[in-house]
Amino acid sequence: MITVSKENYLKAIAEAAAEGKDVIPATLAHWLSVTAPAVTAALKRLRRDGLVSTKNGFIQLTPAGRQVAKRTILRHHLIERMLSEIFGMAWYEVHDEAERLEHAVSPTFERILVEKLGHKETCPHGNGLGVIDPQERRNRGLSLLGEAKAGARYRVFSVYERDRKLLEFLEQKRIRPGTRLKVQSQNYDGTIVLAVEGKRITLGSLAAEKIWVSKAR
Repeated sequence: MITVSKENYLKAIAEAAAEGKDVIPATLAHWLSVTAPAVTAALKRLRRDGLVSTKNGFIQLTPAGRQVAKRTILRHHLIERMLSEIFGMAWYEVHDEAERLEHAVSPTFERILVEKLGHKETCPHGNGLGVIDPQERRNRGLSLLGEAKAGARYRVFSVYERDRKLLEFLEQKRIRPGTRLKVQSQNYDGTIVLAVEGKRITLGSLAAEKIWVSKAR
């Protein structure tokens, strides 16, 4: 039986891997805000059910586990779009609500949402349905804002969505998926100076490393 707890763990493994993290028990404890013994017990159940495997201490999804994670991510994506496109909720608010509601989506409701919303590859944060690791993003021509070159123009492609304070901070700076910006300087102290909608904005490295951009024409 696939429980809410199992869905949370499998989704966390997929998402952490997509962020380039080494998925070990400590990663999951931090990602899910649970204790180390809780992670140990959960992984034991997941291995027993054939949903994860471990090699040299690293945790990987089996094909069965990956299917559950993909289904949970899809439902999260649909809930975010429903809240944003139908109910008009702000893009920086929908992630937390979707985390709570994603497990309640039945196959019937999922089909209704797909019919209502239509197909779309990205959520309000610009993140896709597929679990894409950093190298694959770079292969597609994306880069982190912290790696952007001074003098070049970019378009914000996606934003790390698990940090509500970050999302609210970026909204205040008018930085969201689709925003066009110009990098004015990359500074020795790790800050980056941007021109956004005619305004000069300074971001620290912690924020810049959570924003993926593509070159703007």
